[in-house]
Amino acid sequence: MIYKTQQNETAVIIEMSERFTFSDHTVFRKLIDELSSLNSLTRIFDLSGIEFVDSAGLGMLLLARDEAEKNHATIVLRGAKGQVKRMLEVARFDTLFQMED
Repeated sequence: MIYKTQQNETAVIIEMSERFTFSDHTVFRKLIDELSSLNSLTRIFDLSGIEFVDSAGLGMLLLARDEAEKNHATIVLRGAKGQVKRMLEVARFDTLFQMED
């Protein structure tokens, strides 16, 4: 997984690309720590560049949600398509996250 972040006055946008799998755990944990230090109440994960996600990737999104809740922040999952969108649908992430096309 490759990511870059940008912050505006209302949100932090995390643009993610390539594959999001168990091997990304250390990098993603570092990202979560970075986000926790920001004051933004909305964290938008732009998944449009993610080609594949496994169950560990889904679990890491849940970790991000748990950390965001500690800071009274909201997570938005944006732009999922293909296999990633199907995985989010099967896992019923629409009941846990705000979803955007």
